[in-house]
Amino acid sequence: MFLCACAAQNTSLTKVIERKVYGKIFFLGTDRIMESKIEPRNFIEEFIVEDMRQNPVVKTRFPPEPNGYLHIGHAKALWIDFSTAERFGGKCNLRFDDTNPTKEDVEFVDAIEQDIRWLGYDWDKLCYGSDYFDKCYELAVKLIKDGKAYVCDLDKDQIREYRGTLTEPGIDSPYRNRSIEENLDLFERMKNGEFPDGSRTLRAKIDMASPNINLRDPALYRILHRSHHHQGDKWCIYPMYDFAHPIQDAIEGITHSLCSLEYEAHRPLYNWVIDACGFEHKPRQIEFARLNITNTIMSKRFLRALVEGGYVSGWDDPRMPTLCGMRRRGYTPEAIKDFLNRAGVAKADSIVDSAMLEHCVREDLNAHCDRVLAVVDPVKLVIDNFPEGEYIDIEIENLPIAEEGDEKYGKTHTVRFGREVYIERDDFMVEPPKKFFRLKPDGEVRLKGAFIVKCVGFELNDDGSVKEIHCTYDPESFSGECTRKVKGTIQWVPVHDAIPAEFRLYEQLMTDENVSADDFIEKLNPDSMKIMHGFIEPFLGNVEPGYRCQFMRIGYFCADPDSKPDAMVFNRTVGLKDSYNPSK
Repeated sequence: MFLCACAAQNTSLTKVIERKVYGKIFFLGTDRIMESKIEPRNFIEEFIVEDMRQNPVVKTRFPPEPNGYLHIGHAKALWIDFSTAERFGGKCNLRFDDTNPTKEDVEFVDAIEQDIRWLGYDWDKLCYGSDYFDKCYELAVKLIKDGKAYVCDLDKDQIREYRGTLTEPGIDSPYRNRSIEENLDLFERMKNGEFPDGSRTLRAKIDMASPNINLRDPALYRILHRSHHHQGDKWCIYPMYDFAHPIQDAIEGITHSLCSLEYEAHRPLYNWVIDACGFEHKPRQIEFARLNITNTIMSKRFLRALVEGGYVSGWDDPRMPTLCGMRRRGYTPEAIKDFLNRAGVAKADSIVDSAMLEHCVREDLNAHCDRVLAVVDPVKLVIDNFPEGEYIDIEIENLPIAEEGDEKYGKTHTVRFGREVYIERDDFMVEPPKKFFRLKPDGEVRLKGAFIVKCVGFELNDDGSVKEIHCTYDPESFSGECTRKVKGTIQWVPVHDAIPAEFRLYEQLMTDENVSADDFIEKLNPDSMKIMHGFIEPFLGNVEPGYRCQFMRIGYFCADPDSKPDAMVFNRTVGLKDSYNPSK
């Protein structure tokens, strides 16, 4: 934004503000914006375009509580906050909502910052809600002096009893009419640590008969003798979220406080705090529906229970819906943002099929991932008529779909083909069903990029499983030089160069689309992780953790941080089969 002089016809020079928004220009004169051409994509943007006619500035904030790791539900709020500000040429603050020290920790602060940057966003200002505690206390004292707040001795259960119901008004607290002087004295003594936890609260004096139960003298402060991760032991009273949040928004100059739908009923209280505290700047709160995905838990409380109960390996377990878990599994930021965009921004709650998320991940990985050879469940195949000790270099295209101009266009890597290879156990059957086009007795298949082989025999283990397969190859059938066709093509890994690897095959963590606090442990999928041991080609021997690739004919995989040079570990990100239909 910058100031410039503009001459209007038959008028003197007038200062205006020129603001570009995705190629559109807004002119703010002394009275109003003269032109606004941006097309809103959702109801939030409709409100913002309306507000920009009076004020061209857009500033949002993302306010996570640092008591756990961000999950895909938080990613929706994050994406809305940052991308909305970005679209309108505005800014977004990152503000840690650390008003409850009970489970907050620096570990979570660091993880949240990492996740935001991983998704490709950066904040204008890094803030902590606790940095405003002095201001919150000052404003609480102001409310007491204005007769709008009082110290209450009722305990939590009594407050709930006095509050009334949705159909019956509440009852005034017996401490509601304390004098201003007594309230000031008690509140200061609360701050000084003279009272035990839960013995007193500071409450707003609004309306115990309000049809909105959130306005029935809500708590503004509670006593909590806990050390704070950011403030140490400075405070033993802490402001409630509904009091602290609007104050923080107003101080930071937030124009649009975007939050999930459960805060819609809290909006009158949000506005009351802004007005009662005397702020001239008045942010606008807008609520949107939370993200719900089939077979997915999105409650930090439930996720914490999974971690602390040992049902998963940690917050970054690849089965978890946390961003760090998805990152470890191999999901990409681009795929997650594509999914959020497709899921959309709505006012009404709905459930999105988890297959759509996998579809977005699969689409993105398909466009960028190297194609490599791997065998997850190996069985040895010996080519009896191939000369021992001889090898042929096979060129594998890294990304066959790459177009000219792509950095991977035309690039290949080499695999040495020899007499012995590993193939997938499922690619050979002694007694195959009809239309089985892989390897079988007397049957032929092509080994990817190499030769056509024919099964001439096999050996079995004592348990009846296949121990070894024997084939012959057609020397005239080299890939790209032979016109003879066979119906099956299978991948392989050369025995002489094979690198052992562990493969972690993940499925949905939950067996049911609907889970609750009462049954989510019972609905855990006992087969959500299967560990296999197989082989990879040498090209993958030194890849870094986080490297993503497509194991041909198997799926998309990501190198896990547990990998070592002689013991690589790969997580299955998604399979090749796509069950989602974008047209539906």
